[in-house]
Amino acid sequence: MDSGFSVASYFVLVLILLFILNVIKSWNKNDVKNFPPGPRCLPLIGNLHLIDLKKPHLSYLEFSKKYGPVFSVQMGMKKIVVLTGYETVKDALVNKAEDFGERGMLKIFKKMDNGMGLTLSQGENWKTMRRFTITTLRDFGMGKSSLEEKVAEECTTVTKYFATFKGKPFENIMILNAAVANIIVSILLGYRMDYDDPQFKRLLSLTNENVRLLGTPMVSLFNIFPFITLLPGSHKKIQQNVAEVCDFIEKTFVEHLKNLDENDQRSFIDAFLVRQKEDAGNPHSYFHNKNLTQVVRSLFAAGMETTSTTLRWGILLMMKYPKIQEKVQEEISRVLGSAQPMYSHRGQMPFTNAVIHEIQRFSDILPTGVIRETSKDVTFRGYFVPKGTYIIPLLTSVLKDSTQFEKPYEFYPEHFLDSKGNFVKKDAFMPFSAGRRACAGETLARMELFMFFASLLQKFTFCFPPGVNNVDLSSVGGITNAPQPHMIRAVSR
Repeated sequence: MDSGFSVASYFVLVLILLFILNVIKSWNKNDVKNFPPGPRCLPLIGNLHLIDLKKPHLSYLEFSKKYGPVFSVQMGMKKIVVLTGYETVKDALVNKAEDFGERGMLKIFKKMDNGMGLTLSQGENWKTMRRFTITTLRDFGMGKSSLEEKVAEECTTVTKYFATFKGKPFENIMILNAAVANIIVSILLGYRMDYDDPQFKRLLSLTNENVRLLGTPMVSLFNIFPFITLLPGSHKKIQQNVAEVCDFIEKTFVEHLKNLDENDQRSFIDAFLVRQKEDAGNPHSYFHNKNLTQVVRSLFAAGMETTSTTLRWGILLMMKYPKIQEKVQEEISRVLGSAQPMYSHRGQMPFTNAVIHEIQRFSDILPTGVIRETSKDVTFRGYFVPKGTYIIPLLTSVLKDSTQFEKPYEFYPEHFLDSKGNFVKKDAFMPFSAGRRACAGETLARMELFMFFASLLQKFTFCFPPGVNNVDLSSVGGITNAPQPHMIRAVSR
């Protein structure tokens, strides 16, 4: 029998079986009394026909206009509750942090981490790994001057690299990825990697590819209909990429184990291996090699992708708004002169600080957040949400909440300035999410963004290549909002 026909026939049979099961179980929202409202579902596919799988947050924003700040969608056979607007999201993630604090274990997450590590784990494993990770990151300088100096050194390296183009157009994805990644790499491994190191380039490429693939429609369908695992597609490629990254990490910590000195821990991996030795003999210890591999992998990805993408948006927006760029540069020159920008300078540079915050707000890097799950039955805003329900805290609806930001869909640094030009914090500024599942590396990311951005604007004026007079500010589809491919010119000041 033709193999193509066999796969297609199997696919159709499974769909028919699911349809029959759906009818038998009377699958609809009325199964749960007082569940949040949402669009009418079709058998088997739920609301898939109504959702843009490349940019689902745009569909959710439209649904919220009709169904309110708490509504539901049905993806295949799975009910999901979507939370929109600052007040609603804050109420769930901060005021009811425990109730909405579990990670939603999508099928692709299980294939990637198998419940291990930090970002995509649950329960005691997550609590233990998060405690250890935050403590260890602090031990290795997060929030301290020692790490600030390390970031400053990387800022010097990347500005020198930009200068080699001598004002000619170039593409900045990989170089910014490498510069930002080196900060977390130096903590994880105990040393930085050269921008031209083939292994480093490969790790960056694999991570970038996975970020893009995680946002593809095929992965969304795999999460809904796991039998798709039999077919080729993005879900398969993600697993292959993860396996390759994990292989590198495993080889690396084996080398660390050979030279481990418990009295001279030089990296995150060293600290984990020491803790592993201390827990030897404990069958319930979470400090095993699988957790180490996945924690290091997730920290590498999280510590590189979102920050470097935000910096790319920052440079693009400075090209788009040259008067704002000039004002940032004027403040840098007035406050610092030629001195290296440090994180401690941000208090003296309110406009630069406001511009960076507005870059994060406007670029909206992670519009849907990372999916959550209720840890128990919850009554929320008058609705009943059962334990184990997937929750999407729609961060884009917070960062662009018109009740919190005067011009939510415009790039407007004055969102973070008062009438006297002083920097103003906004509670609705949630690019790192909020509550118990907020980004563990938020302090490091804030430091990197300020120092890299200020260092680049101190040394260069960014402008369009010849013949380009404007820029497309729409984003590329993926799990994060990345800018469209573009070239930049970095003209020395």
